[in-house]
Amino acid sequence: MVQSRDGQALSIGVVLVLVVALIAAVGFSAPSDAKESAAATSGKGLSGFADKAALDAFTRKMARLERRIMVTAELVMSAPPAYAVADVAEPEADAAPAAESITNTQEAGVDEGGIVKQAGDYLVILRRGRLFTVRIGGDALAPAGMVDAFPPGKKDPGDTWYDEMLIHERQVIVIGYSYGSDGTEINRFDIAADGKLAYRDTHYMRSGDYYSSSNYASRLIGDELVVYTPVYANWAKLEDSLPAIRKRSPYARPVPLVKPQDFMVAEPYRSGRYPLDTLHTVTRCKLSAGFECRASAIAGTWSHAFYVSAEAVYVWTGVADDPSFEEGRGVPGQLYRIPLAGGTPGAVQVSGSPIDQFSFAEDAGAGVLRVLLRGEGGGDGMWEGEVSGGSVALASVPFARFGNGEERLAQADYRTLPEPKGWRFQNRFVGDYALYAAGNYRSEEETGKVYAVPLGGGAVQEIAIPHGVTRFDRMGNDAIAIGPARGDGLGFSALSMGSTPRLEHFHILAAAGEGETRSQAFFFRPDPGSTDGTSGLLGLPVTRGSVRDGGEFLGSGSAITFLRREQRKLSPLGELAAASGISESDNCKASCVDWYGNARPIFTGGRVFALMGYELVEGQLSGSAITERRRTSFAP
Repeated sequence: MVQSRDGQALSIGVVLVLVVALIAAVGFSAPSDAKESAAATSGKGLSGFADKAALDAFTRKMARLERRIMVTAELVMSAPPAYAVADVAEPEADAAPAAESITNTQEAGVDEGGIVKQAGDYLVILRRGRLFTVRIGGDALAPAGMVDAFPPGKKDPGDTWYDEMLIHERQVIVIGYSYGSDGTEINRFDIAADGKLAYRDTHYMRSGDYYSSSNYASRLIGDELVVYTPVYANWAKLEDSLPAIRKRSPYARPVPLVKPQDFMVAEPYRSGRYPLDTLHTVTRCKLSAGFECRASAIAGTWSHAFYVSAEAVYVWTGVADDPSFEEGRGVPGQLYRIPLAGGTPGAVQVSGSPIDQFSFAEDAGAGVLRVLLRGEGGGDGMWEGEVSGGSVALASVPFARFGNGEERLAQADYRTLPEPKGWRFQNRFVGDYALYAAGNYRSEEETGKVYAVPLGGGAVQEIAIPHGVTRFDRMGNDAIAIGPARGDGLGFSALSMGSTPRLEHFHILAAAGEGETRSQAFFFRPDPGSTDGTSGLLGLPVTRGSVRDGGEFLGSGSAITFLRREQRKLSPLGELAAASGISESDNCKASCVDWYGNARPIFTGGRVFALMGYELVEGQLSGSAITERRRTSFAP
């Protein structure tokens, strides 16, 4: 049993069953025509509202629709969960040297919030509501500092989950969601030359629960922190929903982040005909300029997925949560593009559903976004991405198609693909291919087929592998598929992504399962000089004994297994394991469930580490094996 983010005790199995029961088919058929239009936008891209009066007029339309829905009993029963947001939390009493990235990110140059980062000579680790530093510079391995991840004097730290961390120069940024204040809490700390951490400041951002079982809420691009948050729209009193930010101070007042001109509504939605329950908010903050923030809010439905490239932020919003009632019929899904370098945001009508951020891939050179879609799904919200179904298609969206949201993506822009059997879907873009596979929870080992879709056209390749797929990732120019194998094993299949994709080599790890499902749990380090990744080292958290019990969704890694890739051939190197009997009696005050996992392989400066809970183990490669060199505990 695990504690859900809303405080209820639910088993992972029950959660998955509930998600299956809630899926609604949306299909790939083109949406119905939206005859009503306020024609309030002009030009190619999206427009906000000219002034407050224009926004107020639209708000009144939506409030009337909201009241009609609420007085209809069947609609009340099917209304989306009320991620209600009141005010920003009331106040309570009162540069590091550049380093190689140790985070397995989707896009080069776009860092993702995670649980471990490197700041010069130190590893910084976020765990169970605290920040820790461990010195690794100068061949050291020693704890250096610890501090609460929440503000000093916080009255009830247990109402906030501190999930993600980023580092910019000497700043450590911790992102959390507070159920007590219905908002995102951003805490900043300074890291000193001796590894000690000092609290700097806190900002509260009005938001709904951003949590996703697969995606990350925050990104860091250069000096800019990018945060995605959905906010439940209270149309009767919109000022309580509009994104705002407040510094933690007895005298600070909330500062609106969105002007009427930044409040985006796609053209078909402006009529006020369709029920829009969520403001999808993208906030961007300059970290070295006094934490100056700005935001864009997009009115849409709760189902959502988002992806950040080096060029733009993309947000997909789906059809109405219940398209059976009159107001919801024909509501078009939308895909939005917000350029990071400025310029006009755009939208285009779309069908189908991406399952997570890995369903997207931007080709800036070709000026196109590609999205892998399923006919049934709800995006990458909490547990949504774990379940999908129906047909599969690859959408190719030229940047020029992003307009005011009135245009539909042409049917010719959807490429229909073979439909796999199974509702637990995995996908990833690697090189010139889109890869996907599907299975069913606890029986993925029965499905050993990978579909490789050439992005430039041509026949879809079907690759048989000797195990199921619960993870795709990259190894240089090639791919790896990882998943359960028969006999309680864990399979690793190296896929060559040349002109004819094929299974190059595989390895089955006996009596093991994945210890974590998060993308950052995996890491592949190519050998020096191996620019194509044909040779290198990979690590992944695994669990022994009872496997596939749902613990992999929260992080249950008891060891990090390492494999060697030599000229595309895989061979086991061994494991670095956690010590038995390590107590979790740490007087935890906040974020006491490892929603983002607790184990990572770490490769830095030619050294290899295994992070497992409160232990950091350093490995030593010798010949064809990895052995333990030393370990340290940073338990509080």
